[in-house]
Amino acid sequence: MDLRVIGARAKEAASYLNSLGITEKNEGLRQAAQALLDGEEDILTANQEDVIRAAENGMSQGMIDRLELTPDRLQAMADGLLQIAELPDPVGEVISMKPRPNGLLIGEKRVPLGVVGMIYEARPNVTSDAFGLCFKTGNAVILKGGSDAIESNKEIVKWLQTGLSRAGLPEDSLQLITDTDRAVTTEFMRLNEFVDVLIPRGGAGLIRSVVQNSTVPVIETGTGNCHIYVDETADFEMALNIIENAKTQRIGVCNACESLVVHRSIAEEFLPLLAARLAKKSVEVRADEGARGIVPEFMEATEEDWGTEYLDYILSLKLVDSLDEAIRHINRYNTGHSEAIITQDYNHAQEFLNRIDAAAVYVNASTRFTDGGEFGFGAEIGISTQKLHARGPMGLKALTTTKYIIYGNGQVRP
Repeated sequence: MDLRVIGARAKEAASYLNSLGITEKNEGLRQAAQALLDGEEDILTANQEDVIRAAENGMSQGMIDRLELTPDRLQAMADGLLQIAELPDPVGEVISMKPRPNGLLIGEKRVPLGVVGMIYEARPNVTSDAFGLCFKTGNAVILKGGSDAIESNKEIVKWLQTGLSRAGLPEDSLQLITDTDRAVTTEFMRLNEFVDVLIPRGGAGLIRSVVQNSTVPVIETGTGNCHIYVDETADFEMALNIIENAKTQRIGVCNACESLVVHRSIAEEFLPLLAARLAKKSVEVRADEGARGIVPEFMEATEEDWGTEYLDYILSLKLVDSLDEAIRHINRYNTGHSEAIITQDYNHAQEFLNRIDAAAVYVNASTRFTDGGEFGFGAEIGISTQKLHARGPMGLKALTTTKYIIYGNGQVRP
């Protein structure tokens, strides 16, 4: 289908959604959730086609994990829509209302963005999350998923649209661009006439391409070279548990730990414990010379390793002599996503929180919590690593903008 036709239909749907009340929107979400479960067999069959093709094409295990759906994951997608239905609707919220000396009342009100475009890679669950969040906030959404998940996305969108139809709501509230040609993706990035904002979600190459080529305003969701700094006062057992979780609980996600920074004064005692713990999960550690002098089994790190998002069972490791050096190293190589410190020193924790430049900064917790669901948003459309409009997990409020509403009683400007 012609992109301009898709855009025009989305624009019309957005105008309709803008007038919907919370009852209608929530019913649409509930019907869409049930439709996903009704279509389980079709969706999982299509997903297996994608998974088999991805494996044949040499996709990494971490990326296949992102791609693959199971009955439990499909249930989680449906549950996510139901959770969004239960969340307060930010649309229509009057943020402020202030009187002016001339008697005017000037307020600010939350409204939908309009038409949201999204370009993303092999994450079929994103299809459902993006729809749910956009629909709840009165936005129409146009999705452009990666070719690796095309069959999954077709079925997911078909069944979500079935749910909308059952609720008497426009199916064009959600549309999928099925042409996987890169030229079509570039054309989508320039659909200013119809698309109000574009959100890329995927690897560094995809995000860079969208930022550089789009003429539609972009909310940049970044890659995750996430660090954990083990301070000189850290509780070792806590540090080991957090590192194991952040690195290995799911390796193919943007909030997984990719880099460790360890205070040199504890290295002799801590690093052998770390090596033993990570060896159980077959994690390869690429370390600097000092760390390798303590644990010779560690691989030699290069400059490139400090800035790499592996999405694999690989971890970089650097020793530092101070908190200040740790912060400077992290701020140099991080991607603005999620960073953590393990410490028992309150002042060190506060300095880390204050000085680290990232969307989410943790004290004594795994970076894996940077997630819309874990933050209480129900779901997320992405994790923004930029600083304008939205930062961090983007829930409902991030998919709204504001307009000023002004009440008068006959005022004219002198």
